[in-house]
Amino acid sequence: MRQYILFLIITMISFQTIQADELVVYTSRKEHLVKDIFELYTKKTGTKITYKTGKAPALIQTLKAEGKNTPADIFMTVDAGNLWHASSQDLLAPLSSSLLEKNIPTHLREKNNKWFGLSIRARTIAYNTNKVKADELKSYEDLADNKWNKRLCLRTSKKVYNQSLVAMLIHELGEKKAEEIVRGWVNNTVEIFSNDTAVLKAVASGQCDVGILNTYYYGRLKNKEPKLPVKLFWPNQDSYGVHINISGAGVTKYSKKKQAAQKFLEWLAGPEAQKQFAQVNMENAILNSVEQAKEVKSWGKFKGNNTFQLSNAGVLQSKAIKLMRRANYK
Repeated sequence: MRQYILFLIITMISFQTIQADELVVYTSRKEHLVKDIFELYTKKTGTKITYKTGKAPALIQTLKAEGKNTPADIFMTVDAGNLWHASSQDLLAPLSSSLLEKNIPTHLREKNNKWFGLSIRARTIAYNTNKVKADELKSYEDLADNKWNKRLCLRTSKKVYNQSLVAMLIHELGEKKAEEIVRGWVNNTVEIFSNDTAVLKAVASGQCDVGILNTYYYGRLKNKEPKLPVKLFWPNQDSYGVHINISGAGVTKYSKKKQAAQKFLEWLAGPEAQKQFAQVNMENAILNSVEQAKEVKSWGKFKGNNTFQLSNAGVLQSKAIKLMRRANYK
């Protein structure tokens, strides 16, 4: 009997040790974008990363349903609107980390450090080089001008990327002016597509002359089709700058391993991980000292909007959605 009890104790201790060396990540990022970085962390630290992938809204609902019983230690996703939604549902824990505060600018993290940006993505203008000259372009606002009538392609308003873009316009220009701009976009639109790749292909084919999209979609297609007659333009360089968003993460409220989870986030915000984390999807690293992917460097430098605290992408999301509905932006 004593031997059996001793066996059970040893087994439980061993199990707890294994569990202590494992972190569970719920992520909406595609597996091929995170798998290698997770494996690198395991190789360097011995901490195994187990991950569950899915759409951000579904993962948030899972965290809510699991409550205190969730196995998740970290929630990782794209777009500050999704991160804000998770924090607004009280699913993320505030952290105290001088390293994260040092490496990640204030506008790219939640005010109470419940989530942090880990890479930057720009939502900018793409144009057909056979039909448009760069000096014809100016700003997001300018795309509402009648000169772009039946020359603009957009992604659906149902996607969070465009909701965050419109939230930024509300913040910078006021709701009335933002609605005027979005109505102008709708009036000038040739077609509204389900994704950015379709927008890009429409611009390349000449179906439309300009479109709004995230830069990494351009990078992916350009790698496949080097002669693509499309270039990127950085709008609003004389005003608030290009709309930027993030991929990021936070530690879950009910994680049993908050200290280990924080260390993982700190590593992701450091130079070694930053290079790979950003380059794998042709995004911009948070750390200025980190060399960008060659494709990203070739697009040129730009001034990003640093006056828009990205939590506002979530705070203003409801207003943005209502505004787009009023403007008949499908």
